[in-house]
Amino acid sequence: MSLVDRVRTSIDDALRRLATEGALGETGVRALSEAGRAWTVERPKRAEHGDYATNVAMVLTKKVGIPPRALAEKLVLALANDAVVKSADIAGPGFVNVRIHARAIHEELAVILAAGTTYGRSAAASGERVNVEFVSANPTGPITVAAARNGIYGDAIASLLDLTGHRVTREYYINDFGNQIKAFAESVRLSHEGKPRGEGHYQGAYVDEIARWLEMRTPDPFAVDDVELARTCITAMLHGVPGSKTLPGIRKTLSDLGIHFDVWFSEESLHRWGNVDVAIERLRQGGFLLEKDGATFFVAGGAEKAKDESDKKGEADKDRVVKKSDGAWTYFASDVAYHSDKLSRGYDRLIDVWGADHHGYIPRMKNVLDALGLPSSKFEVLIYQLVNILRGGEVVKSSKRAGNVVTADEVMDEIDEAAGRAGAGRDALRFFFLSRSANTTVDFDLEIAKKKSLDNPVFYVQYGHARLASILRKADAIGAFQPAPADVSGFAKLDHPDELALALQLSRWPDVLAEAAALREPHRIVFYAQDLARDFQSYFTRMKTDPVLPRDSTREDAGWTKSWDHEKTTARLGWIRAIRAVYASALAAIGISAPERMDLPQAAEEEAIA
Repeated sequence: MSLVDRVRTSIDDALRRLATEGALGETGVRALSEAGRAWTVERPKRAEHGDYATNVAMVLTKKVGIPPRALAEKLVLALANDAVVKSADIAGPGFVNVRIHARAIHEELAVILAAGTTYGRSAAASGERVNVEFVSANPTGPITVAAARNGIYGDAIASLLDLTGHRVTREYYINDFGNQIKAFAESVRLSHEGKPRGEGHYQGAYVDEIARWLEMRTPDPFAVDDVELARTCITAMLHGVPGSKTLPGIRKTLSDLGIHFDVWFSEESLHRWGNVDVAIERLRQGGFLLEKDGATFFVAGGAEKAKDESDKKGEADKDRVVKKSDGAWTYFASDVAYHSDKLSRGYDRLIDVWGADHHGYIPRMKNVLDALGLPSSKFEVLIYQLVNILRGGEVVKSSKRAGNVVTADEVMDEIDEAAGRAGAGRDALRFFFLSRSANTTVDFDLEIAKKKSLDNPVFYVQYGHARLASILRKADAIGAFQPAPADVSGFAKLDHPDELALALQLSRWPDVLAEAAALREPHRIVFYAQDLARDFQSYFTRMKTDPVLPRDSTREDAGWTKSWDHEKTTARLGWIRAIRAVYASALAAIGISAPERMDLPQAAEEEAIA
């Protein structure tokens, strides 16, 4: 039970006592039962209003026939001497603000220390079976920065769902069928033959690199038709060209971004095994296909309805071609079969991550699922906006490697080199992409992301964790303190308002995590981590006169241990260990590393814990 749940229980118990005593009128007991969890316990917008606020009096007022402020006054009196709620007061028309006993906060710290980085997680496999399909970029070029945002967002959503008890499958849909794949194979063959590529072909330098690599292989990959050549080219794109900086492979690029898939599903396999034919035939038998001008169209609502309403405009989902007049299947036909296949695997929910340009595709897919007799309510689409890559405020419009796109690899490499460590680019991309709502365009400035200073937000947040680790290392090196209190009573001297406020912030982690997962908003985790970093930095700065650990100058006195408050230090070290555990959990939830050590920014020369 989280601290907010304990507060809710205290309020509920107080109300039930009032109802039993008849203080809520004749309908009191029934009103409480009917209200259930309709009333809330939330963090106030302003800290001076208390630790939590509840609207319970506003919710119950009509049910019990008592004015909300009068009902709130009864609740405030009933909460006197509560073990969790220290004080309560009335605000506005009947809101009740409450403050928590320090001991209740200390008890939650003990819970956090016992749970470690598992604090806040839900029981495994207690939720839905969820398939999250994301990235799914055409395997005809390297992973671009835009595709990287798709991948990072989708991966973060999958992680949040996993942490909140859902059984998650991460899936990549390989678009290895159709005209784009044919054009890609033709482009590689033309490069091999030394012939110019036309407007409909791929022009990037990576096409030439694939051709040169295939030329070194035996048997000759070009001695086959374009279908076989396409498969070879797609394999090269997925697995990479050995030693190539331009083409490390889609799998490796995604791995470098911290993204790993459980399933790689081939679009071509849907055609090879007849899944497309089966799905389209089901639509035909259901009366949802219309033959027109030699082509076959899917019609939401049925073909007969389409004939009757053929002149109507502005329909939510227009007729969609599934087979062209030349007999070729469309991408839409593949999607029909693919989503039918996914639902047939027994998932409770399908989540697709799409770019903003696919927004109009959503009702089309829902209509198809309804037509197939499949539950479209299980189908969910998350939309994300574009990414602008900047360098010193100027938009970067081209890639040094590919010539026409900005790849995730080159951005990560540049940041890694500037930071002097592998993984810095991954952390920067994940942080900046997840620090904004998916509905917001991201302006990613390479020069800011490369800075090893506190004006770089990802450096600031990671440095906060490294500082916590540094304090604990120094405490271990001094060797005069217990690592944490043995029981709750050992936290008694943790009584500074900033310490209690930060501990209360830790207790909110389970709710932050659950809300971010439910709303599909990983940026809430970024905001939470930034708040922890800022609040601890603020505390650390203000407590220079009462440091967590004795300064080196203090320890030069042979008798320092006799005058030092060891109990307070032990309580603070336990508090810092709890902060570190939740801090690391928040960063891990969004796939950002939590460094144990980091070089200090130049603006902060002194040792972090001196």
